[in-house]
Amino acid sequence: MEKKGGKSGIKILIIGIILAVLVFGYYFYLTNRRNKEISESKVEVTAVQNVLLRNLDKNYPPTPKEVLKVYGEIAMCIHGQSYTDEEFEQLASQIQKIYDEELIAEAGNNGHQYLESLKSDIEDLKKQGIVISSYTLPSAADVSYYTMDGYDWAKLYFTFNLRKGTNRTTSEELFLLRKDGEGRWKIYGWIAAPADDAQSQTGDS
Repeated sequence: MEKKGGKSGIKILIIGIILAVLVFGYYFYLTNRRNKEISESKVEVTAVQNVLLRNLDKNYPPTPKEVLKVYGEIAMCIHGQSYTDEEFEQLASQIQKIYDEELIAEAGNNGHQYLESLKSDIEDLKKQGIVISSYTLPSAADVSYYTMDGYDWAKLYFTFNLRKGTNRTTSEELFLLRKDGEGRWKIYGWIAAPADDAQSQTGDS
């Protein structure tokens, strides 16, 4: 009798182990399935949406270099991404947040006029078959700071890397930024960098 009882106990133990394996296996299956469904249901954020999600009012870039990084990201979206008419207007509004108030006023960068001017620039690049592939920022050491007319200024170079068919070229520009009353660096203006100037004069005031 003891021998028979022993066999019954072993059978019960084996059945219990099998049931436990089945239960944990099913739980593991359900968990993986749920995680997969959650992953597949996530909406991919586009480059344009990612730029528009940045709150420049609360998290403004702290340095001239970071301001131009934001400028580069927005410009890449405007000239190289797909977007709706509403997103286009939002991108235009976003880039104006890093412009100096005098640049906005003097260039007439307000309302309908600014949007039409921006659309014209976009179409001009498209007609030429030019694509902005990337941009290059200077190192922190290549930013020149100085004070003039009671304002703090920063001067630095910024380079767009362009592609036209199989040809690659660059467009280097010299940017001037001015610190506003809230201590935020704003883009005051820019010019095309002279061919013999380039980075060598970045340190000059």
